[in-house]
Amino acid sequence: MARFPEGFLWGGATAANQYEGGWNEGGKGESCMDRATNGTHTEPRKIDMAYNPEHTYPAHTGVDGYHRYKEDIALFAEMGFTVYRFSVNWTRIYPTGFEDEPNEEGLAFYESMVDECLKYGIQPLITLSHYEMPLAICQKVDGWASRETIDLYLKYAKTLMRRLAGKCHYYLTFNEINVGLMGNMGNYMSLGIYNEGTVDMRHQADIPQKRFEALHHQFIASALLVAWAHKELPDVKMGCMQAFMLSYPLTPNPADIELVQERRRLMDWYCADVQCRGAYPYFAQKIWDDEGVTMQISDEDARILAEGKVDFYSHSYYQSNCTSANPQEESSGNLMGGAKNPYLKETAWEWPIDPTGLRVMLNLVYERYQIPIFVVENGLGQADVVNPDGTIDDDYRIEYLRDHVNAMADAIADGVDVIGYTWWGPIDIVSNADGQMAKRYGFIYVDKDEHGNGTYNRSRKKSFWYYKRLIASNGEDVA
Repeated sequence: MARFPEGFLWGGATAANQYEGGWNEGGKGESCMDRATNGTHTEPRKIDMAYNPEHTYPAHTGVDGYHRYKEDIALFAEMGFTVYRFSVNWTRIYPTGFEDEPNEEGLAFYESMVDECLKYGIQPLITLSHYEMPLAICQKVDGWASRETIDLYLKYAKTLMRRLAGKCHYYLTFNEINVGLMGNMGNYMSLGIYNEGTVDMRHQADIPQKRFEALHHQFIASALLVAWAHKELPDVKMGCMQAFMLSYPLTPNPADIELVQERRRLMDWYCADVQCRGAYPYFAQKIWDDEGVTMQISDEDARILAEGKVDFYSHSYYQSNCTSANPQEESSGNLMGGAKNPYLKETAWEWPIDPTGLRVMLNLVYERYQIPIFVVENGLGQADVVNPDGTIDDDYRIEYLRDHVNAMADAIADGVDVIGYTWWGPIDIVSNADGQMAKRYGFIYVDKDEHGNGTYNRSRKKSFWYYKRLIASNGEDVA
């Protein structure tokens, strides 16, 4: 019996602010991430609300996908991709977000990207909002804290989807929407909120009341768009996208188990329940009480949420962590935090490698929602070494991919309806967490350093050929 169903979608995923560059070309306006500097694992990216020409802003150049997307899509086709997930830079369509008419050059650019995919039989999977809030919306109306942003988003999304009608059949309304629950880093990046007192990307001033209201506005925008698409574009499937943050209790201590349950309710179910079930979960009131938040959900908003349930669930999964009630436990240095798991090895960026966790989370999600699941981000950030002959032997990436594909196959054997897999990212792109190029994910190497220097030329890593073979066998040939 085949491990993966016929028609299973294999591919890769990128984000506009990490891939495209061309930040001031083609009529594009500034987005929030255009003001984020580069950083390191230990030094967070800064946010320059006043532009500083002495700083390096990785989103300005990305990996030059704006000019090289045809070359890159051809390489994806060579690997055998049947799907390519990419995001649209909102500010290419409406430079500030407030314009009445869209920027035709931006629409034409994305239509060309879609056409290039279709030329090779690659289905586009488009993320409509992937940390790409127009800077003007952030500065003028405080991002998603304003209900006005709902209509600005709907104007943008409907304009794009009408343009691509009949060509694109899969959309995600927001990337990792639950990152908006992270007060230390979700305000600016995910919600377009810059509160006074914010230090950098990992240390943001937080006003929980404003943040939870902003997230509610994203839920309403997503639900309204889903309901509109179901009526106007019946051939389109709409998905949510969550950063699944799998956590294990460090010990059998009931206090550890209780903390894991609380964490899962907040980070894994709160947002997904709204988008998949069409209503806030029963435990939402306790979360609001714990955060000191008062939410007024009108009957009209409740109706909108109920009528805008997504067709499929998608997620990122990179790692797991452990939760402990003991404050003396050694903490992990990765972005998710948590206690160190003694049974797992970690990357140089202190991200635990846990392929079994992918099977665990797929079963948890499917048990709860019973709708198709799309694994749209999974990958290994690693510093690659270029051999004297120009080749790159990234066996560690091959091992990570093989083990996670096997875990996904096990989940399918369990009965989980998994419809596709897009590796993050198939080509080296700027790291979102650190703004680095040294932290590489791709099967395709890009000649670029931390400060934007290099030829930007592409070359195939050893993992390129492995993924090509894996796709050709529909996941059977993983040896």
